[in-house]
Amino acid sequence: MIQVQNLTHRYGDRVALSHVSFEVKKGEIFGLLGPNGGGKSTLFRILSTMMTPTEGEAILAGFDVQRRPAEVRRHVGVVFQTQSLDKALTVDENLRAQGHLHGLSGAVLGERMEKAMDQLGLADRRKDLVETLSGGLRRRVEIAKALLHRPQILLMDEASTGLDPSARRDLSRHVETLRDTQGVTILLTTHILEEAGRCDRLVLLHQGSIVAEGSPAELRSRIGGDVVVLESSDSENLGRRIGERFGVRPTARDGHVRVEISNGHRFIAEVVEAFPGSIDSVALHKPTLEDVFVKETGASIE
Repeated sequence: MIQVQNLTHRYGDRVALSHVSFEVKKGEIFGLLGPNGGGKSTLFRILSTMMTPTEGEAILAGFDVQRRPAEVRRHVGVVFQTQSLDKALTVDENLRAQGHLHGLSGAVLGERMEKAMDQLGLADRRKDLVETLSGGLRRRVEIAKALLHRPQILLMDEASTGLDPSARRDLSRHVETLRDTQGVTILLTTHILEEAGRCDRLVLLHQGSIVAEGSPAELRSRIGGDVVVLESSDSENLGRRIGERFGVRPTARDGHVRVEISNGHRFIAEVVEAFPGSIDSVALHKPTLEDVFVKETGASIE
């Protein structure tokens, strides 16, 4: 449904995307996970036909974003990070205005509005002014707008930014319902680990390049065993000494030392005994997507 091949984009001398390639299957929720400045926004603008890449190609629903942008827009719905709703209008009025932009009217538009509101749980809020809605409900109205022309693909740019955890989970459930009941293919950008963890597959983007790709479970499996995080006022020195003593490869950053190791609880007892007074606190957890990103890049997503 989406094919991206060797996509590269430069802003002058700065490379924002470097030979990015991936495919998204029909009916899949696919995530682009990475920190701000990692290339997600540039890639999103190219896929939504707002920007032409320097090199490479992107094909959505069978149409090239450079050669057939109008056709791409007919088959793609877009939810931008910045809200586009008119707060002085009701939910119903916002949807109706969007439908008119797509040339819809009368019974056809009314039917599509009803279906979109039902899908997103908005039927009982149709007469409410947008300015009275919570952030989560406004996001659902944005998605309803994007679905009126019945796109095969839905692009979502940091759609859950600013939402509390409960609203994020609620939004994710509605997105999953669209995939399961309508077969909509969804590509979303995010820097939120919880949201990325609900994707079917994702890529990790760092400094314009893909550093890892797979399902959340596949990515987490790249780290064997446990992750031990040690806090220290001299993390660089502690990391070096731990590596020498235990034959591991710690990552020292921002006052913390991360160690990937089997039987982490046993390692904690040994390392605390080996370096008394050098460790301020200890944490043990199973691998997360953040751990994978740190392992692959040495940097944090946040």
